Amino acid sequence: MQALDRVDLELRAGEVHALMGENGAGKSTLMKVLAGIHPPDAGSIRFEGREVTIPDPHTAARLGIGMIHQELMPFAEMTVAENILMGAEPTRRLPGWVDRRRLRDEAARHLARLDVAIPPETRMADLTVAQMQTVEIARALARAARVLIMDEPTSALSERETEALFRVIDELRRQGLAILYSSHRMDEVHRLADRITVLRDGRRVGTRPAKELDEATLIQWMVGRELGESKRREALSPGPEVLRLEGLTGHGFDQVSLTVRRGEVVGLAGLMGAGRTELLEAVFGLRPVRAGRVFVEGREVRVRRPADAWRAGIALAPEDRQLTGLVPPMSVAANLTLPSLRAFCRAGWIDQGREGRAVREQVNRHRIRTADPRQPVRHLSGGNQQKVVLAKALLTRPRVLLLDEPTRGIDVGAKAEVYERIAEWAREGMAILMASSELPELLRLCDRILVMREGRVVGELPGSAATQEAVLALAMPGGPAGRQAEVTS
Repeated sequence: MQALDRVDLELRAGEVHALMGENGAGKSTLMKVLAGIHPPDAGSIRFEGREVTIPDPHTAARLGIGMIHQELMPFAEMTVAENILMGAEPTRRLPGWVDRRRLRDEAARHLARLDVAIPPETRMADLTVAQMQTVEIARALARAARVLIMDEPTSALSERETEALFRVIDELRRQGLAILYSSHRMDEVHRLADRITVLRDGRRVGTRPAKELDEATLIQWMVGRELGESKRREALSPGPEVLRLEGLTGHGFDQVSLTVRRGEVVGLAGLMGAGRTELLEAVFGLRPVRAGRVFVEGREVRVRRPADAWRAGIALAPEDRQLTGLVPPMSVAANLTLPSLRAFCRAGWIDQGREGRAVREQVNRHRIRTADPRQPVRHLSGGNQQKVVLAKALLTRPRVLLLDEPTRGIDVGAKAEVYERIAEWAREGMAILMASSELPELLRLCDRILVMREGRVVGELPGSAATQEAVLALAMPGGPAGRQAEVTS
């Protein structure tokens, strides 16, 4: 299948044009073609009425096309001003000497266009992700960008940071920039977009004004079928206790006690910085524990590193698939079997036949779109990379599955598949502890929801009766402290 097949797209000055589609639909490829990262095999690009060729990002920048990538790569130890004017630094009369005052003043001028207060002399490493994105936008403006391409810009932002970015985008639209905006999030697309184009399997399904496309129509365009109504997972009678934490304490979490039973999905809710990720990583052995105990099926286990967790029957699908979930240069197959290689070995040698059969089974079961399991996993779309992370965890045959933001960066069709998988794993008797920033996700999937605030569990809500308002009331600073989750044998 071609990554792109005869796609037509028109961008207008002063508009936000949203680009939507499932993972693997061709969105990133199209944006990279416009940014000069990938050359097209056929077709033409017209910029301000004339046909142009964009063989590389430098040509795109000269034309006035800038791209803000999902994975930011700033020069972390350099200043904001140096990052904004990289390659275009103002110099003194003597060649080779940078005019530091003009550098600061010009950087401040571009930041002022975005109505943000970031000191130009600040080190990039000291900024938040949202501030880094703003600096990247200022960098594009410094190169006189008239088209700005944004690939999943809010995937790692808090709600407050997202709103700040939206204000910047609104300002750029008023200044007449054409913005191509890729996102999986329906709410933010309808908040920002003037028009929406949907891709499916590398082809354009259609383009319409955003106000004419409701969520149901968008989903049908994206996945080629209607998805069932968003309804709660069928509740099961949980079995005996599988996971128990008693007074677990470490960096970012304090005195956490909880239980998860066989066939039960327990959710961890809370605002950014509440300690959910830190807790899951500590249970899996990625972070040290200062106090407290972990029990699996009634037996205390000592987990100092991931190998200890796997042996105890605990698996983790981490929040950051690039940093801790995958080894990007390695193949899909190698990533899938990496933590469970011992199961495919005989006398110290890998049984490639058994390994290959297991890989094919996981690829088929999780519908991982890959041309060949031997291709590097970094070449897969973000959603398919996430499926590899989940499949890899399942191959270790865990009794306890820890899920940290399991659908981050996944489109609506793939989300539905992940929800089906989680329900299936619970039916099979797995004990699942999951953290998610998406409250509708927790309300749909969880039997119980534990709310964390400032590293502590401050309340427990039954999934069937929980509401977004009740969860947020517990999660907000200064909110009520609910009943601490009980530890039962």
